[in-house]
Amino acid sequence: MRKSKILLLYLIASFIWIFLTEYLMKYLGLNLSVVLIVERIKGILYIMMTGGFIYFSLIKKEEFDFIKQEERKLSTLINSMVDYVIFKDGEGRWIQANQFSLKLFQLEHVQYKGKTDIDLTNLNPFYRKTLLQNKEIDELAWKKGKQFRNEEKILLPSGEMKTFETIRVPLFNPDGSRKALVVIGRDITERLTTEQKLSESQQQYKSLFEYNPDLVFMVNLNGTITQLNPGFEIISGYRREEFVGKPIFELIIAESREKILEQFNIILSGGSPTVSEVIIKCKAGKKLILNCTTVPMKINDQLVGVIGYGRDITKLKETEENLRKTEKLSVVGELAASVAHEVRNPLTSIKGFIQLLEVEDQKNKRYFDIILNELDRINEIVSELLVLAKPQEIVFKKCSVIQILEDVTSLLKSESNMQSVELMLHADDEIPMINCDANQLKQVFINIIKNAIEASPRGKPVQIKVSKHQNKSILIQVKDKGIGISAERLKRIGEPFFSHKEKGTGLGLTICFKIIESHHGKILFESELGKGTTVDIILPVPSKQ
Repeated sequence: MRKSKILLLYLIASFIWIFLTEYLMKYLGLNLSVVLIVERIKGILYIMMTGGFIYFSLIKKEEFDFIKQEERKLSTLINSMVDYVIFKDGEGRWIQANQFSLKLFQLEHVQYKGKTDIDLTNLNPFYRKTLLQNKEIDELAWKKGKQFRNEEKILLPSGEMKTFETIRVPLFNPDGSRKALVVIGRDITERLTTEQKLSESQQQYKSLFEYNPDLVFMVNLNGTITQLNPGFEIISGYRREEFVGKPIFELIIAESREKILEQFNIILSGGSPTVSEVIIKCKAGKKLILNCTTVPMKINDQLVGVIGYGRDITKLKETEENLRKTEKLSVVGELAASVAHEVRNPLTSIKGFIQLLEVEDQKNKRYFDIILNELDRINEIVSELLVLAKPQEIVFKKCSVIQILEDVTSLLKSESNMQSVELMLHADDEIPMINCDANQLKQVFINIIKNAIEASPRGKPVQIKVSKHQNKSILIQVKDKGIGISAERLKRIGEPFFSHKEKGTGLGLTICFKIIESHHGKILFESELGKGTTVDIILPVPSKQ
């Protein structure tokens, strides 16, 4: 319409110019030479005016073509976007929307231009709630007067819920009135789902790492500890900060470092997760045995370190050791029962024949009595082997521990003199009597004191002290200043067949433990290499004296 008006104005102006100039020349009565000059000037001016008009038209056409081309580019760009893009005027009417928007709101075959969100709800009632919500958010953007971001949830006809991150950009005229509103919405449903899965994965990882009762550690490729879980503090007694950033080998004792290094090398070379037993030293000084599993730690399929899980199996190992000792003791018991049975048979025969000889030969009766007494003693010794085999009926009587110890020291005096070791017996006043089997306690004291004499260097005494102990009990303490016992050997004291003596069987202390146990008492060993050994025997005192 505008082009037609411009062309019409141009034609009217041209006709007016031609007829007006002709009229003026006639009216002025110009001669022919002047007319010719005027006609030429008039033609030149007309040509200039026409050329200017044509030039102006060409420029405008080029500008128009450029604008159209840019509009097509912009339209192509907008329609190729995977976001929805909507342009609205200051009154909220839709000016233009890209294909994604039309498809999203099912407006592909609807004349949407010039319509507001409320108008579009009548065309597509399914999106009524979404469109009315958009109108409210548009008003918020206008009030803010600047770029406005928010998240919108849009329910699709398929029942799927989509989440869009929306940006609204309000544009104003120079006078401050509303000019246009640009709305851009990006589908972030998949991103939110991924973030949620990542968050759940992180929470699962945190639960596995933070709340795992076992020790969990992370080590980088240089063998430096990067993380430790709270279980480390419970198991080891150290704070995590004390070892994070330090080499893993500072936590593990020297004997186990080769094992853990071998595990790391297997993982670093692409091998499968490995399991081995390693020993760490806790803050209290106690050594703990860990069943350690190491697995590769990968990020984007790139090996960045090693994750280790250490379960404390110290008590399990101790239980296994106790079971092994029990099994060994059971074997010893069976062997003792068999030996006692085999020895008793010939003893019975010998004793019978000696008694027959004694009747026939009264002249050597004194010698026969000695032989019979010794045979009875051998029989008692054999009977004591049965202590290892099965529980024996013990006859408890009230006895004085001091008297028993005096008998034992008198018996061992000759041996102590041969070793140049003095036996020093000291007892507190008013030591109560106890219920015991005197012969069995003698056997225990003989074994313990004899060991102390053998371990003591010449000239060093063995001190035997009897005193009242807490909780209605008495303490018999045998202390020497001998060579002492190593911590490793001390753990195995009382174990059958464990002995460092050249001809020892390890059964002496085993029987002692068994006898004291039957008396409801305890034997405690304390020793240090080069400083000597202390043996504490605690026996209960009957409540009624």
